[in-house]
Amino acid sequence: MTKEAKIERALSVRQPYAEQIMLGEKVWEYRSKPCNIRERVYIYASLKPAKLDPKEIKKEWKRAGANEGELPTGVIVGSVEIVDCKPNGAGFKWKLANPKRCRHRKPSLHPQAVFFRPF
Repeated sequence: MTKEAKIERALSVRQPYAEQIMLGEKVWEYRSKPCNIRERVYIYASLKPAKLDPKEIKKEWKRAGANEGELPTGVIVGSVEIVDCKPNGAGFKWKLANPKRCRHRKPSLHPQAVFFRPF
């Protein structure tokens, strides 16, 4: 029997994308910087929702199975493994795998824009 590694980092993601990650619908996270981390990280649903093009709003919330304002924010909603990172135009795409939901928890430390240590 192997002991599961303790999760030490959280990744801030805005809704509805945090929910899409938990559903396994969103497997790439697009960021401006590369990611060398290859481990399980918490997914923190940011307080503010994503700023979406009005034409895309309904589509993205529908992919998450909810309407705007229905999903939790300001809490840890689960975890995911970061398994790869590839260049993507002017930025990078991080490959996400094996999402796991958890009981919603408020971080005891202040969230940051990308990674932070929540507890």
